[in-house]
Amino acid sequence: MKKILFFMMLAASTIVMTGCSSNDLLEEESNGQGKSAITGELATFDVAIDRTTAEPTNVAAEYFPDEEDILVSNSFTTEVTIDMSNPVAKTENGVGVTVENGHIKADHGSTKNVCYVVSGTTTCGSLTVLGEKKFAVKLSGASITNPDSAALNLLCSKRAYVILADGTTNTLTDGTGGPQKGALYCKGKLLFNGSGSLSVTGNTNNGIHSADYIVFRTGNNIYVKSTANHGIKANDGIFINGGILNVEVSAAAAKGINCESDIIVNGGRTTVLTTGNGAYDTAEGEAKGAAGIKADLALTVNGGELRLKSSGSGGKGISVDTEACFNGGSVYVVTTGSQYKSYNDTSSPKGIRADGNISVAGGRIWARTSGTGGEGIEAKGTLDITGGEVASYAYDDAINSKGDMTISSGYIFGQGRNNDGLDANGNCYIKGGVVYAICSGSPEVAIDANSEEQKKLYLTGGTIVAIGGLENGSQLSQSCYQASSWSANTWYALTVGSNTFSFQTPSSGGSGLVVSGSSQPTLLYGINVSDGTSYFGGLGIVGGTVSSGSSVSLSSYTGGNSMGGGPVGPGRH
Repeated sequence: MKKILFFMMLAASTIVMTGCSSNDLLEEESNGQGKSAITGELATFDVAIDRTTAEPTNVAAEYFPDEEDILVSNSFTTEVTIDMSNPVAKTENGVGVTVENGHIKADHGSTKNVCYVVSGTTTCGSLTVLGEKKFAVKLSGASITNPDSAALNLLCSKRAYVILADGTTNTLTDGTGGPQKGALYCKGKLLFNGSGSLSVTGNTNNGIHSADYIVFRTGNNIYVKSTANHGIKANDGIFINGGILNVEVSAAAAKGINCESDIIVNGGRTTVLTTGNGAYDTAEGEAKGAAGIKADLALTVNGGELRLKSSGSGGKGISVDTEACFNGGSVYVVTTGSQYKSYNDTSSPKGIRADGNISVAGGRIWARTSGTGGEGIEAKGTLDITGGEVASYAYDDAINSKGDMTISSGYIFGQGRNNDGLDANGNCYIKGGVVYAICSGSPEVAIDANSEEQKKLYLTGGTIVAIGGLENGSQLSQSCYQASSWSANTWYALTVGSNTFSFQTPSSGGSGLVVSGSSQPTLLYGINVSDGTSYFGGLGIVGGTVSSGSSVSLSSYTGGNSMGGGPVGPGRH
C-alpha cells in the first residue's frame, strides 16, 4: 500500500437509465488532483432506526447451540402471574414471591415448567427471578423502571425464555449508579421468543447482558438503548435468527452488540447506531473506537440484514478479533468519524475490520467511510471473495488485506478517495468475477499489490475495469487494454464476447482507464443503458440494453499508472 495520503478529502439499488452524470456527490472539499469522488446511491445511502415489523426474506436456517433452546421443545405449564402495578407476596404452585418496597423476588427453587406472566407498570420497582430450573418470563404489557438497579434481573443460571406476548408493548429501564450489568441481566442463557415489542434502556451499564449466550428469533421487535456502555452484551455467543433489532449507544468506545465469543446472523433486520467518540483503554494500553458489532471471536452472516452506522471518532461498523464470513444476507455500513488519537496510539475508522481473515461467498456488502484514515473493508489476514456483491467507497483504501487477496467470482467495487481501490499487502489474485476499481490518482493505483516486498498482482480471469491502472510488475496472464483518457461522469459499456458490463465513471479519479476480459473487449462511451441488473448502488449494470455511444480506441497495457490522462469533461474523449 502506498503510504502517501493527500488529506484533501438503503434501500435496494435500482436499475439506472442514464447517459451522463448524477448530482449526488459525496465530497468534503472541492474536487482536485489526488482525490476520487463518487456518485450514486453508494454515496448517499444512510442508516437509521427502523421499528417497522416487516422482516427480510433472505434468511438462513435458524441456529441453536442446543435443541433445548427451542421454545416448542419445552412445556411451561405452571403459570405464576405478577402484576407490577400491584405486587402481592404469595406462595403459588411451588413458587415463592416476596415484595419489598415494590421490588419483587420470585424463587421457583426446584419447581419445573414455571412461566412468570408479567404485566403492569412500576416506576420504582423491579423483578428478580431465582431458581434451580429453566423457566420462562412472559412479558405481557409490562413497564418496569428501577431507579437503583436492574429492571429485570434473571439470576437463575439455567435457561431463561423471555416471551414477548403478541400485540403487547413492554419497557425495561434502569437507573444510574447501581451495580447492575444491564437493565435486563441474565445469569444463564437468554432466549427471546414472541412477536410483542420490548424497549430496554440502560443508564448505568449495558442495556441487555447475558453471562451466557443470547438467541433472537423471528417476530421479536426489540429496541435497546445505552447511554453508559454497550447495547447488547453476551459472554458466550449472540445468535440472531430473525426479528427486528434496533440498538443505539452513545458512550465513548461503546459497542452496539458486543460478544466475547461468536456472533451468527441468519435472519431479521438489525440496525445499530453508535455516536460515541474513541477512548483510551488504560488496562490494555490502546486507543479504541465504538463499533456497531464487536465479536471477540468470529462473525458469520448467512442471511437477514445488518445496518450499521458509527459517527464518532475511531468508530467502526464491524470489528472482529478473528474472522468474518459473509455467506448471504445484506450488510450496509456507514462511518463518518475521523481518527481518534490518544497517548501516541490511534484508532482509525473502518467500515468492516477483522484481525484475521475475511471471506465473502454471497450476499451484499456496502461500506462507506468519509472520515480521515477510514478504510472500507480491512482484513489483517487474507481476504477471499468467491461470490456476492461487495461495494466500498472509503477515505483511504476501499478494500484492503494485510495478507493475500483472492477474487474468484462475484461483483466487486472499490473506490479509494485518497488511496487505492483494491490493496493487497500480500499478493493479489484475480481469477474471475466483475471487478471495478478506482484510485485517487498518482502514485496510487486502482488495484495494488505489495511490489515493495516482491508481491504481485496475478490476473488470470474476470472482467476488469481499473481507473488508475494496475500495480507495476503485475503478471497479466489475461490481456489488458488501456484507453488514452476517460470522461468523467459518463456511462461506458465494456463488452466481452456476448456479455456487457456498463459502468458510470466518477467525477474525479486516477489517470488512465484499463480494461480486461476473457477475450479482447470492445468499449463504448457516452452510452444509454436500460434494463439489466444493477450493482454498486447504480454504478454498474450487468446485461443491460445499450444504445448510442461512441467507440473507444484501446491499446495494449502491461501495468503501472504512467499511462493515459485523467478525466476530461463528460462526453469528451
